[in-house]
Amino acid sequence: MRWPFRSFEKVSVAVKAPILAVSACAILLSGCAGKGEVDATGGISAVRSVCPPVAIPAATGDITLFDPVTSRDQSAIDVAGFMTNVRSTCADATDQVVTNVTFDIRARRTRTEAARDVTLPYFITVVRGGSAVVAKRIGRVTLHFAAGQALASASATTTATVSRAAATLPEDVREKLTRKRKAGDQDAAVDPLSTPEVRQAVLRASFEALVGFQLTDDQLKYNATR
Repeated sequence: MRWPFRSFEKVSVAVKAPILAVSACAILLSGCAGKGEVDATGGISAVRSVCPPVAIPAATGDITLFDPVTSRDQSAIDVAGFMTNVRSTCADATDQVVTNVTFDIRARRTRTEAARDVTLPYFITVVRGGSAVVAKRIGRVTLHFAAGQALASASATTTATVSRAAATLPEDVREKLTRKRKAGDQDAAVDPLSTPEVRQAVLRASFEALVGFQLTDDQLKYNATR
């Protein structure tokens, strides 16, 4: 992904035990763009971005239409589509961080005699702290099958917006995470994210943009069990 301008927070977690350092880094990177690197003090540095990562939630990247609609037999599959090539760009130079998400949809139909248009619904959501949906929008993509063609594809673009203030760690939390810890200190081997208030603050500042097909309950069940 490319950003014309990006703001980063570099959080160094210096701890005595390597296992705890990796644990802290893994949680800090959850919902963030960046990488872990060994800090000069022996801890782990994690680079957070206010730009949310983009992903397809499990069981929502495929869609299957049946004819008749109540059947789930293989022979009744009318159209089968999947989402791919999800990519994003992020503009974070203002108080509102805007992520533009582009993706492709490819589909195959069973009956190919006549030309046909098929419209498939998709969603984009902004999720905070790994579970709280704070925004959701529904869109639609139309694929055109020419007469005699079994395959069709289309592209779509959508956006997700996150407040910069909400995606930035409070200063007191940053201080707790970045404070240098020396071997022999009482808390040198303590993962700072083991503190509930610090862990919750990191989660509150972590956002994701999720895109997938807007499926019915039956379609979700089919995806989960096929």
